Amino acid sequence: MVKGAFDGITVLDFTQGIAGPHASMLLALHGADVIKIEPLEGDWGRALGDIKGDHCAHSIAFNRGKRSIALDLKSADGRAAVQKLAAKADVVMESFRPGVISRLGFGYEDIKKLNPKVVYCSVSGFGQTGPYSKRPTVDGLIQAFSGMMVMNRMPDGTPWRQGMIAVDVTTGLYTFQALSTAIMRQFRFGEGCFIDSSLMKAAAAFQGAKLMEWIFSNGAPPVLYMPAGSYKSKNGYIMVSAMRPHHFRLLFELIGRDDVANDPDLQSHEARIKNAPKIIKALQETMPSKTTEEWIAILQPKDVFCERVNNYTDYLEHPHVIESGAIDWIEQERVGRLPVANIAGLPRASEHEPQRHAPHVGEDGPDILGELGYSAAEIEAIFSRGGVGRPSEPAPAKAAD
Repeated sequence: MVKGAFDGITVLDFTQGIAGPHASMLLALHGADVIKIEPLEGDWGRALGDIKGDHCAHSIAFNRGKRSIALDLKSADGRAAVQKLAAKADVVMESFRPGVISRLGFGYEDIKKLNPKVVYCSVSGFGQTGPYSKRPTVDGLIQAFSGMMVMNRMPDGTPWRQGMIAVDVTTGLYTFQALSTAIMRQFRFGEGCFIDSSLMKAAAAFQGAKLMEWIFSNGAPPVLYMPAGSYKSKNGYIMVSAMRPHHFRLLFELIGRDDVANDPDLQSHEARIKNAPKIIKALQETMPSKTTEEWIAILQPKDVFCERVNNYTDYLEHPHVIESGAIDWIEQERVGRLPVANIAGLPRASEHEPQRHAPHVGEDGPDILGELGYSAAEIEAIFSRGGVGRPSEPAPAKAAD
């Protein structure tokens, strides 16, 4: 198997939910030994939507490749295990509300005394400082706070939330980027650091151009170009995009609307944006006359940008998706067969064992305690006292190399 960039790196991961677990999962898939510290009842991110056993789709999607130990951070046994893990970890991550992890005795200053070169990352909603730092929040609230919902208005002007946890997932990507460069500094120069990652900052970074555009336009940003949108066809919807003048003309000639192609009020970029209602009305009138596939057969050979609006089944079953290897399928015990979107820079999931399993609650507790030097009898006594949870499910058999 190809070596991972982070082989040999140990990550102590207290994060729950989506943002932090997404970042730590990416470290794991690139070779890091990510030890997921969960409360005895499990990460709350295991209960987002439909649940099967101790997993939901989100907990599988963002925790593959990790090892899990469940413990009570206020118990003597749990604290002792964390102290030993923290002393040898290259990276420590947490996503408690600011101040909580320090009160538990595992904040950055506490861990730095044990481990001066540690890379420590705190992931929160609004960051570690400022008047909103301890304010509770979730993805949708940050979409509202950051302006994203206004940018994503409905046709009638109503601000609208993205239908997925877009800010959490994006925060995971930015956090992974920050951790990757910090690990490189640690490797090259022996330096540790503290990273303050937040949903608020990630949402702003994702919308960086929109923030600038807002200032450019004095708070009234225009659409980027016209036409660009989805329109009802005879059997579904089609997305069309005609930014360049020749694309605009070709689109309306090919759909039989020369009146629009030749309209003197629509012959410049600025004029098309100004007169957008006229363009939208013409497309709404014309596109329902044929199926999406018929329109694509007419438009795409002439390089007019258009695409069928798919649902996820359409995407997963599409011949291009299958042939290009964009998706692999995994079997998660007690859940069944699930699609995995292959990630650039990693082997396909079908060729890379870490991508094919997300741990059950505390699944790896016995192994992790054994690696810390506890005997079998001591491990059994720890489980009996209840500070560290027994595995909720047995670990699956490892595939032979």
